[in-house]
Amino acid sequence: MRCPVGFRPLFLLGERAVETMDEGSVAERVRHLAEQTAIDHGLELVHAEVAGPEGHPIVRVFIDKPGGVTHEDCSEMSNHLGTVLDVEDFIHSAYTLEVSSPGLERGLYQLADYERFAGRTAKIKTRTPLDGQRNFHGRIAGMADDSVILDDRTSGRVRIPFADIAKANLEVDVDEEFRHAGEREATDRHLMKHSS
Repeated sequence: MRCPVGFRPLFLLGERAVETMDEGSVAERVRHLAEQTAIDHGLELVHAEVAGPEGHPIVRVFIDKPGGVTHEDCSEMSNHLGTVLDVEDFIHSAYTLEVSSPGLERGLYQLADYERFAGRTAKIKTRTPLDGQRNFHGRIAGMADDSVILDDRTSGRVRIPFADIAKANLEVDVDEEFRHAGEREATDRHLMKHSS
């Protein structure tokens, strides 16, 4: 018998089929379907997770695209992914589906995220202390040998093994956000002035 990716075998007990799946495989299947749905809609899947109680899980999906996602993007992704999840029917209880943008403090989940956002400020928490420190704040300097190089505000340049990162996300650089907002406002004024 062939097993779909992320599934364990289907066992038949009398007339009832019982599917054995652990949390990891449910989350992996959700991630795969969310990624395909995002691609179909021209979006980037930032992260997908299954959380909450076993009897009523919460499926959280974070999407993005250049220029940011709209409410319509989230709504379309939610409707399409919800339909796919209902058809696939591998979450065997009522669930809540949440689709949203990653926000300004976007989570960093893959090695590629650290390369993409090199130069940006981030918060990183490690599973185990590195030289007595678990929480780091600073500018991402880049990657080297599956480690994140961070210019930490407290410790200077540190090398954090990617496998040891428990949680990481970008930090909002308020000065940079105000600068970008001012640039957009100046561009809008220029366009309005020349469109009259």
